[in-house]
Amino acid sequence: MSVTIYHNPDCGTSRNTLAMIRNAGIEPEIVEYLKAPPDRETLKMLISRAGLTVRAALREKGTPYADLGLADVSLHDEELLDAMLSNPILINRPFVITPHGVRLCRPSEVVLQILPEALNKPFTKEDGEVVIDNEGRRVGID
Repeated sequence: MSVTIYHNPDCGTSRNTLAMIRNAGIEPEIVEYLKAPPDRETLKMLISRAGLTVRAALREKGTPYADLGLADVSLHDEELLDAMLSNPILINRPFVITPHGVRLCRPSEVVLQILPEALNKPFTKEDGEVVIDNEGRRVGID
């Protein structure tokens, strides 16, 4: 199965998402997007296929978001994309592509929506939070 993750190894959410993919027995293509940012068309595709707006794909925390005035609601999508491409840290992460769809995996468990192969395999996040228990049941969902 072909799976791609737009990954930041310094991000716990991204690391947990990658670990869930690997726990499913899949070695994904890893794109460290801070080193190799997507081009404009790829970024637009990721955002669109994930069902997001461009603004929803912007990362605020730990970025130049405020310094660049990106909270200004009069900014158009193309201007926001320009900022994201110039400063890839503004791209929220991790985006994951599987044959089942594309998602911005925040929280990391969102990956399970597009990675049914990961279900029923026990998984615990690096902080100790159990996502899938030893009986293969999702934990913490209603």
